[in-house]
This record gives sequence, structure tokens and C-alpha cells, in this order.
Amino acid sequence: MTITFSTDRHKVDVSQVQHLLAIGAFWASQRTLSDLETAIQHSEPVVTAWDGERLIGFARATSDRVYRAVLWDVVIHPEYRGQGLGRTLVTTLLAHPSINQVERVYLMTSSQQGFYERLGFTENLTTTMVLFNRQPALPLPELERLMEAPNSPALPTS
Repeated sequence: MTITFSTDRHKVDVSQVQHLLAIGAFWASQRTLSDLETAIQHSEPVVTAWDGERLIGFARATSDRVYRAVLWDVVIHPEYRGQGLGRTLVTTLLAHPSINQVERVYLMTSSQQGFYERLGFTENLTTTMVLFNRQPALPLPELERLMEAPNSPALPTS
């Protein structure tokens, strides 16, 4: 078994990412190919792990390169867990120039706190807010029109 890692997001096989998330990540098991393509396109870095042509690991991050970065979708194929591959994915993300100088790196996890603590992460009890943005955004011209109109009705909420 020869495992290789890549940081070239343009070589990511999105259908294999979708399959990997479906079998190895309960929080991302229903993601569509289109949404994954968009998320990957807007992430840097993206790190993948391969056993030959088979995708066995995936992780991505977003960052402003100065103040904040967030790690997303860290997953290892269930058959390959316990071999240090997840550690390599995360440390590769953290070493990337888009991430390695930011003040704070965030992630959300509901079951892998111990894994991330061993990598230097600590629990953050002060960041507790989230917006579930389920309504479609107004196109910018429509939003500007509503904001400029005197006595305009409230923005739509549903």
C-alpha cells in the first residue's frame, strides 16, 4: 500500500469525495456533486489522500490569510482509519501558506475532540452563535431598492 497526498484541488475527483463523505462523515452524507464542486472551488487548501486511484482521505479549509481560518470536512475512509492519515491531512492544512500565519484556526466537531486536542486545538466556549441561512438571498439590485425606498416594508423573512 502506497499512500500519496495532494494539495491540488483541481485534481479532486468530486464523485469520489461525495462517496467518501457518504460512507465516512455522517454530517456530510447528503451533499450534492454541484454543492461539493462549489465548496472545493472556494476552499484553499484542499488536501486529499490516495491509495492508488482510490480517494481515502479529504480535508479542506477556508481562510482570510490573516485573522481566521476554518477547517472543514476532515474525513478518512473507514478502512484506513487509525494509521495517522487524518493527522497528516490536518497538519498539511495547518502548514499551508493560506493557514499557517492566521491568528485563529477554527473547526467544528461533535465526536473527535480528542483527536484535535492532540493536534493542539482547545475547546472554545466563547464562540457559540450560528446562523442557519435557509432563505434565498435577494439579488443585490432588489436589496438596494428595498433599502433606498422610504417607508419600505421589512425585508422578506420567508
